[in-house]
Amino acid sequence: MAEPHSTRGMKQTTLAAALLFGLCCMIASCDNGNPPVRENPTVAIIEEAEPPMEEETDSPLFRAYDKAEDTVMFQTYVFFSQPIPKDVELRMMGRSLSDTNKISIDRLRYLTLPYYDYDGNIQSGEMVCNKAIAHDLLCVFRDLFSQAYPIYSIRLVDDFDADDEASMQANNTSCFNYRNRSGVNRLSQHAYGMAVDINPLQNPCVRGSRFRPSTAAEYVDRSKDFEHKIDEKDLCVKVFTSYGFRWGGRWSSTKDYQHFEK
Repeated sequence: MAEPHSTRGMKQTTLAAALLFGLCCMIASCDNGNPPVRENPTVAIIEEAEPPMEEETDSPLFRAYDKAEDTVMFQTYVFFSQPIPKDVELRMMGRSLSDTNKISIDRLRYLTLPYYDYDGNIQSGEMVCNKAIAHDLLCVFRDLFSQAYPIYSIRLVDDFDADDEASMQANNTSCFNYRNRSGVNRLSQHAYGMAVDINPLQNPCVRGSRFRPSTAAEYVDRSKDFEHKIDEKDLCVKVFTSYGFRWGGRWSSTKDYQHFEK
């Protein structure tokens, strides 16, 4: 027997309401509350599920985007962040990690970073940074790599006994080093793993007539043209600042052309 018209109408209304409810649930499930990820539209990012955010009470600095492990890719090249491996911690102890350091090892991340050297060859670099900027640095070095931006070397400062001058003279790009600012009894942003120095030999830190590294005399005059100079037009400045880093080349008195910090 055919159903009454009113009964069919009620079933259709019920079905439509159920479909609408299901659609709303699907839309809601797409918003998982994860922090937004900056993406370069020309490359792909592959990331793992985000663990719950750690409870931090001492500083809002450490409330930033954080993953225990994080992977960013360009083509088949992997840019990877992880907690400090034990063998790396042993390399750091007594060097970049001093007995008086005020930052715990669990606040740091160990990065592996493919990069192009000055000869155009692809190398594998390593860097230690604060977990608060680890993901941004993966993206920064991914973006630089995608444009074959040349970097002389990326090694831990511990390979130079955490001697900042020696690392800079070797033109080494680095981040974490628990030390004071040069000539000042105050911790550097490098002591917190919140600053990166890029190609420091061609991009010295200049204070009046003084400069570091001490072997960078031919690169102090920034009106000259030379290879690997970081200036306002340089890709390195554009990429770092797009991820919220401040460039030392824009400071008023001291000019730290190698330096990017948060």
